[in-house]
Amino acid sequence: MQIEIDDNVYDVEIIKKNNRNTYIRVKNGKIIVTTNYLASTGSIKKLIYDNESSIKKMINTDSKKQDKIDNFYYFGKVYDIVYGFNDIEFSDGKIYAPNKEKFDKYILKDIKSIYQDRLDYWYNVFEEDIPVPNLKIRKMTSRWGVCNIKNHNVTLNYELSKYDISCLDYVIVHELSHFIHHNHSRNFWLLVSKYYPKYKECKKMLKE
Repeated sequence: MQIEIDDNVYDVEIIKKNNRNTYIRVKNGKIIVTTNYLASTGSIKKLIYDNESSIKKMINTDSKKQDKIDNFYYFGKVYDIVYGFNDIEFSDGKIYAPNKEKFDKYILKDIKSIYQDRLDYWYNVFEEDIPVPNLKIRKMTSRWGVCNIKNHNVTLNYELSKYDISCLDYVIVHELSHFIHHNHSRNFWLLVSKYYPKYKECKKMLKE
């Protein structure tokens, strides 16, 4: 549905839920109406025009929120970040967030969760007897991952979160393989290829 306000045409997204009240908000130039299942299109249009002055203010505020950071790469996908919203939400190539501080905190927590899930997964896949790895995450300039044989730490580069998740999987398999082979011998690469046959593709993506 579309509606015209001050000679400008706006898309209207209608979300119907089992609630009594109707809520109107504007996000990224779109008017979003959350209402109950029984609300008709006509009643929604009337509600919008009855609240036209308030919606104009929301449209004006929304336009000021378009403070974007282009080319934010997250596991192989590119997003624009739009600050000024109450919650953090991924939608249609954009990330809506309250501010940079809260966004960075959210992303770090999400990265830790994803890294840990993938590390746990690959540890359980390995048939060889390897110790339970302890996950560490930090930014590194020359390595994608580090395996510490003595304390069982596997340190993964924070920057891996910019690449397709297959690259994260490859680096994890690479580091876990070092628990068996402490160098890059032929047997080491045979072990890597046993669990990740397409590892060379990931090496190219990471430009190793």
